[in-house]
Amino acid sequence: MTIPWWRDAVVYEIYVRSFADASGDGVGDLAGIRERLPYLRRLGVDAIWLTPFYPSPMADGGYDVADYRGVDPLFGSVADFEALVADAHEHGLRVLVDIVPNHSSSQHPWFQAALRGERRERYVFRDRPNNWQSTFGGPAWTQVADGQWYLHLFAPEQPDFNWREPEVHEEFLDVLRFWLDRGVDGFRIDVAMGLYKAEGLPDLPGVDDQSFTSRSPVWGQPEVHDVYRSWRKLLDGYPGERMAVGEVWTDDPEDLARYVRPDELHQSFNFAWLQAPWSATAFRKVIDDTLATVPFATWVLSNHDVVRHRTRYETADPGTGLLRAKAALLAMLALPGSAYLYQGEELGLPEVKDLPPEARQDPVFFQSEGKLPGRDGCRVPLPWTVTGPSHGFSPDETRPWLPQPAEFGALSVEAQAGDPASTLEFYRAALACRRELVEEMPHTIQWLDSPEDALFFGRGRLVCVLNCGTEAVRLPPHERVLLSSGSLAGDVLPPDTAAWLLGTPVT
Repeated sequence: MTIPWWRDAVVYEIYVRSFADASGDGVGDLAGIRERLPYLRRLGVDAIWLTPFYPSPMADGGYDVADYRGVDPLFGSVADFEALVADAHEHGLRVLVDIVPNHSSSQHPWFQAALRGERRERYVFRDRPNNWQSTFGGPAWTQVADGQWYLHLFAPEQPDFNWREPEVHEEFLDVLRFWLDRGVDGFRIDVAMGLYKAEGLPDLPGVDDQSFTSRSPVWGQPEVHDVYRSWRKLLDGYPGERMAVGEVWTDDPEDLARYVRPDELHQSFNFAWLQAPWSATAFRKVIDDTLATVPFATWVLSNHDVVRHRTRYETADPGTGLLRAKAALLAMLALPGSAYLYQGEELGLPEVKDLPPEARQDPVFFQSEGKLPGRDGCRVPLPWTVTGPSHGFSPDETRPWLPQPAEFGALSVEAQAGDPASTLEFYRAALACRRELVEEMPHTIQWLDSPEDALFFGRGRLVCVLNCGTEAVRLPPHERVLLSSGSLAGDVLPPDTAAWLLGTPVT
């Protein structure tokens, strides 16, 4: 039986606005991505995931879609997209695109018609709002001119679709066909657990009781699974192992597993791994829960919505965050399933915390009246060169849409490429080593005896060791060290370090 490509893939998330700018307007674009495909191939990933590039007013960085079948001129054209897909395939890279089915832009023709009183059943309108709050802050309801209110679980510019209306189903099936016909290999589904809301839209016990739980009337309603069954049938009807991965936030691994039943989505993001603290106990629980419930696991440490993991892991000791980030990568890449990387983590980029208020663009910052910094800090454009107004992100003297800190020059691709001690070369080595090993490794792990604050596990001949404690630990018996995230002192693994060992096959 042939193993589907996505089961063990390493997927690289490209936040399109911040990856590479070819046009010179300070905003990343499709042509910029196309120029950097050799870099991605050299890095060693199997696929790229593009955040939304559709026509949009950009109230939420493109996640407010005004036209699901086009490309915003800011990013290029449909022809540019088709050329990018063709070139990516030539480089051996699959292409996933974001699909945003929970909400549209308020500028979408359907919503503009709804404001005129036409076909409001395609969105969630009601005469009185309930007490639900927007995920971005403030009420989840906005009143229109005739007195009715519409639901927006995110920004007011992002009205929620009413998935109880059959026309919405047909519309998105057609949108999927449009991009599948242009060669995409799969979809990342935004807010995949949010499409349906509980019948009657009941009030919550308290306005703060709106977390991503499996028992919320806001999220994860059972009707959503029929949507993904219909999408799976569509995907299975295309050649080339097309797939879909869902953004599913939930507190329950059994609930997560429901989205990846054999006739639904192929994968779902495993955010419990991303949310786990730096702790061997916490990591082991996530691994055990995931492998016990989800047939084809995914692992992710950062994305465009969260603080970069180098910064999340940082302590008062300078450099701790980067040490831990590299160690966490080795642990993640050793686990069964696929891994999703976020652009810039291969450079060891930190969260940019000191963006001035006038530079910020995330609606989270504005809807919280500045109380929350928002997500701009993980979206700052990538540095490609040591010097220049944009460190090579844009040509000539163009400055990027978000300012880069001075330290980005030393973290740039130019500064790190070829330096065996750099984070970039460590990522390249780890991905190359994984590629050599993955076909012979079983899709199970075996826990090995380890000190209290460490994790030792085996997959075939690979043994992964991770030290989350404050004291060095002795390595288990092994033939040789394949790779380590930091310097080893003989057979001793320092704190905040991981290593891959070649040992006796574990069955």
